[in-house]
Formats: sequence, structure tokens, C-alpha cells
Amino acid sequence: MLKFNFRYLLIPVFLILLIGCRKEGTGGKSAVSGTVMHHEKIIPNAVVYIKYGAKELPGTEGSSYDASTTADANGHYEFKDLRKGDYFLYGIGIDGQEIVKGGISINLKYNKEKSVDVPVTE
Repeated sequence: MLKFNFRYLLIPVFLILLIGCRKEGTGGKSAVSGTVMHHEKIIPNAVVYIKYGAKELPGTEGSSYDASTTADANGHYEFKDLRKGDYFLYGIGIDGQEIVKGGISINLKYNKEKSVDVPVTE
């Protein structure tokens, strides 16, 4: 009769748990990009922050976020190489003489690119 050695089962189970439990952040194959918008108007050169593993606004200070990027002259921003999971995007920019800011919660799937406009208001 064959004896089963549980040590051989532990290695694959451990690897599955390690890979499956990766948290949101960089090191993945997903991406999010879009435009910073104040109503129907594009906000050029806005700063867009991203918080890993968040579904709600983590705060309005840049230090509350994990990374940031500056939108181009067409208001376009992009974050690449993200893992699947939940993220919160927060944008701040200037519309005329008015500071506009706001954010949106997103969920990224594995190996997918998502287009999401970041809505900002007064």
C-alpha cells in the first residue's frame, strides 16, 4: 500500500496561496488610463493620485496615496503595470482660476486595460 507524504502537498498549496494573495499595487499586467474632466471640460496638467486597495476616498493629501502622475495637455493620465484589485483615483487641477478636485473608485481585472475618466468638481 502506498503512503501519502503530506509534505509534497504543502509546496503547491503554499505557492497557490502566495500567488493568489497578492495585493493591489504594481507588478501586474493591468492598466488604467483616461481623462481628467470638470463636467464636460478637459483639465490639462492635473495631478492624478492612485491608492492601492481602496474603495473610498483615503484623503485629499498627496501623502495619502501610493503613486501619482501628471496628466498631459489633453488631460490624459495613465497608470501601468498594476495588479488586479481595487483602486481609488483622485485628481486635482485648475479650471480657469478655480481649483477642481475629485475622485472615483475602480476595480481592475487581471491583464486588462480600463479607461476611466476622473471627475473633478469645485
